[in-house]
Amino acid sequence: MGQVTQAFPHVDLETVKQKVKLASSHWEKQKWLVIYNAIADPRTASEIALHVGVSKGFVRKVIQQYNRQGERGFSTPGKGGRRNSYLSWEQEKQLIDSFKEKARRGQIATAIQIKQAYEQKCGFPVHKTTIYRLLERHQWRKIVPRPSHPKKDPNAVDEFKKTFPIW
Repeated sequence: MGQVTQAFPHVDLETVKQKVKLASSHWEKQKWLVIYNAIADPRTASEIALHVGVSKGFVRKVIQQYNRQGERGFSTPGKGGRRNSYLSWEQEKQLIDSFKEKARRGQIATAIQIKQAYEQKCGFPVHKTTIYRLLERHQWRKIVPRPSHPKKDPNAVDEFKKTFPIW
Protein backbone atom coordinates (compact mmCIF):
# COMPACT_ATOMS: atom_id res chain seq x y z
CA MET A 1 0.00 0.00 0.00
CA GLY A 2 1.25 3.49 -0.87
CA GLN A 3 1.89 6.45 1.32
CA VAL A 4 -1.16 8.38 2.52
CA THR A 5 -1.41 11.81 0.91
CA GLN A 6 -2.33 14.51 3.38
CA ALA A 7 -2.70 18.23 2.96
CA PHE A 8 -1.88 20.62 5.76
CA PRO A 9 -5.01 22.36 7.04
CA HIS A 10 -4.08 25.89 5.91
CA VAL A 11 -7.82 26.60 5.51
CA ASP A 12 -10.85 24.80 6.92
CA LEU A 13 -12.97 22.33 4.94
CA GLU A 14 -15.85 24.76 4.38
CA THR A 15 -13.53 27.31 2.80
CA VAL A 16 -12.18 24.61 0.46
CA LYS A 17 -15.78 23.72 -0.52
CA GLN A 18 -16.44 27.37 -1.37
CA LYS A 19 -13.21 27.51 -3.42
CA VAL A 20 -14.39 24.47 -5.41
CA LYS A 21 -17.74 26.14 -6.14
CA LEU A 22 -16.23 29.52 -7.02
CA ALA A 23 -13.34 28.22 -9.15
CA SER A 24 -13.00 30.23 -12.34
CA SER A 25 -11.39 27.51 -14.46
CA HIS A 26 -11.55 23.75 -14.80
CA TRP A 27 -8.00 23.20 -13.55
CA GLU A 28 -8.47 25.47 -10.56
CA LYS A 29 -11.53 23.42 -9.62
CA GLN A 30 -9.55 20.18 -10.03
CA LYS A 31 -6.82 21.50 -7.73
CA TRP A 32 -9.31 22.43 -5.01
CA LEU A 33 -11.03 19.03 -5.37
CA VAL A 34 -7.67 17.32 -4.79
CA ILE A 35 -7.12 19.44 -1.66
CA TYR A 36 -10.66 18.73 -0.47
CA ASN A 37 -10.12 14.98 -0.83
CA ALA A 38 -6.72 15.13 0.87
CA ILE A 39 -8.15 17.02 3.87
CA ALA A 40 -11.52 15.29 4.20
CA ASP A 41 -10.43 11.71 3.49
CA PRO A 42 -6.64 11.24 3.32
CA ARG A 43 -5.76 8.37 0.96
CA THR A 44 -2.97 7.46 -1.43
CA ALA A 45 -2.29 9.77 -4.34
CA SER A 46 -3.46 7.13 -6.83
CA GLU A 47 -6.84 6.75 -5.06
CA ILE A 48 -7.38 10.52 -4.96
CA ALA A 49 -6.37 10.75 -8.63
CA LEU A 50 -8.85 8.05 -9.56
CA HIS A 51 -11.62 9.74 -7.56
CA VAL A 52 -11.02 13.26 -8.95
CA GLY A 53 -10.13 12.17 -12.50
CA VAL A 54 -6.56 13.45 -12.74
CA SER A 55 -3.13 11.85 -12.80
CA LYS A 56 -1.20 10.72 -9.76
CA GLY A 57 1.57 13.22 -10.59
CA PHE A 58 -0.97 16.04 -10.67
CA VAL A 59 -2.20 15.09 -7.19
CA ARG A 60 1.33 14.99 -5.81
CA LYS A 61 2.23 18.32 -7.41
CA VAL A 62 -0.91 20.05 -6.11
CA ILE A 63 -0.50 18.68 -2.58
CA GLN A 64 3.15 19.65 -2.49
CA GLN A 65 2.36 23.15 -3.76
CA TYR A 66 -0.44 23.58 -1.23
CA ASN A 67 1.59 22.22 1.70
CA ARG A 68 4.49 24.56 0.96
CA GLN A 69 2.67 27.77 0.04
CA GLY A 70 -0.96 27.38 1.06
CA GLU A 71 -3.57 29.18 -1.03
CA ARG A 72 -0.86 31.35 -2.54
CA GLY A 73 0.50 28.28 -4.34
CA PHE A 74 -2.53 28.20 -6.64
CA SER A 75 -2.25 31.79 -7.81
CA THR A 76 0.35 31.01 -10.46
CA PRO A 77 0.29 32.67 -13.88
CA GLY A 78 -0.68 29.41 -15.60
CA LYS A 79 0.45 27.94 -18.89
CA GLY A 80 1.45 29.95 -21.91
CA GLY A 81 2.41 33.56 -22.20
CA ARG A 82 5.65 35.41 -22.69
CA ARG A 83 7.83 34.95 -19.66
CA ASN A 84 11.19 35.10 -21.41
CA SER A 85 11.37 38.33 -23.35
CA TYR A 86 14.04 40.94 -23.82
CA LEU A 87 11.59 43.84 -24.17
CA SER A 88 8.05 44.29 -22.94
CA TRP A 89 5.13 44.30 -25.37
CA GLU A 90 4.87 48.10 -25.15
CA GLN A 91 8.58 48.60 -25.83
CA GLU A 92 8.36 46.31 -28.84
CA LYS A 93 5.31 48.18 -30.10
CA GLN A 94 7.15 51.51 -29.82
CA LEU A 95 10.09 50.12 -31.77
CA ILE A 96 7.87 48.73 -34.54
CA ASP A 97 5.77 51.91 -34.71
CA SER A 98 8.87 54.02 -35.35
CA PHE A 99 9.60 51.87 -38.41
CA LYS A 100 5.95 52.02 -39.50
CA GLU A 101 6.22 55.81 -39.65
CA LYS A 102 9.27 55.51 -41.89
CA ALA A 103 7.38 53.05 -44.10
CA ARG A 104 4.42 55.42 -44.40
CA ARG A 105 6.77 58.13 -45.66
CA GLY A 106 7.94 55.77 -48.41
CA GLN A 107 11.20 54.62 -46.85
CA ILE A 108 11.93 50.91 -46.78
CA ALA A 109 12.39 49.33 -43.36
CA THR A 110 14.44 46.14 -43.47
CA ALA A 111 14.80 43.43 -40.88
CA ILE A 112 18.49 44.29 -40.55
CA GLN A 113 17.66 47.87 -39.55
CA ILE A 114 15.03 46.66 -37.08
CA LYS A 115 17.53 44.14 -35.68
CA GLN A 116 20.13 46.89 -35.14
CA ALA A 117 17.59 49.11 -33.38
CA TYR A 118 16.41 46.17 -31.25
CA GLU A 119 19.98 45.30 -30.24
CA GLN A 120 20.66 48.93 -29.39
CA LYS A 121 17.58 49.03 -27.17
CA CYS A 122 18.42 45.68 -25.50
CA GLY A 123 22.12 46.34 -25.17
CA PHE A 124 23.28 42.97 -26.54
CA PRO A 125 23.16 41.06 -29.85
CA VAL A 126 20.14 38.91 -30.69
CA HIS A 127 19.53 36.27 -33.34
CA LYS A 128 17.68 37.25 -36.51
CA THR A 129 14.80 34.87 -35.72
CA THR A 130 14.07 37.01 -32.67
CA ILE A 131 13.30 39.88 -35.01
CA TYR A 132 11.19 37.78 -37.35
CA ARG A 133 9.15 36.49 -34.40
CA LEU A 134 8.78 40.08 -33.18
CA LEU A 135 7.47 41.16 -36.58
CA GLU A 136 5.06 38.23 -36.69
CA ARG A 137 3.87 38.94 -33.15
CA HIS A 138 2.93 42.46 -34.17
CA GLN A 139 1.34 41.34 -37.48
CA TRP A 140 3.87 43.26 -39.52
CA ARG A 141 5.44 41.73 -42.56
CA LYS A 142 6.29 42.67 -46.08
CA ILE A 143 6.95 40.15 -48.78
CA VAL A 144 9.34 41.37 -51.43
CA PRO A 145 10.35 39.16 -54.35
CA ARG A 146 14.00 38.36 -54.68
CA PRO A 147 15.56 40.22 -57.68
CA SER A 148 17.42 37.10 -58.78
CA HIS A 149 18.28 33.67 -57.46
CA PRO A 150 21.50 33.71 -55.40
CA LYS A 151 22.89 30.66 -57.24
CA LYS A 152 22.01 31.98 -60.70
CA ASP A 153 24.72 31.45 -63.31
CA PRO A 154 24.55 34.06 -66.11
CA ASN A 155 26.50 31.81 -68.51
CA ALA A 156 24.04 28.96 -68.00
CA VAL A 157 21.13 31.34 -68.68
CA ASP A 158 22.68 32.51 -71.96
CA GLU A 159 23.42 28.93 -73.00
CA PHE A 160 19.84 27.92 -72.25
CA LYS A 161 18.48 30.78 -74.35
CA LYS A 162 20.60 29.72 -77.31
CA THR A 163 19.79 25.99 -77.16
CA PHE A 164 16.10 26.11 -76.17
CA PRO A 165 13.99 24.73 -79.03
CA ILE A 166 11.27 27.04 -80.30
CA TRP A 167 8.09 25.20 -81.26
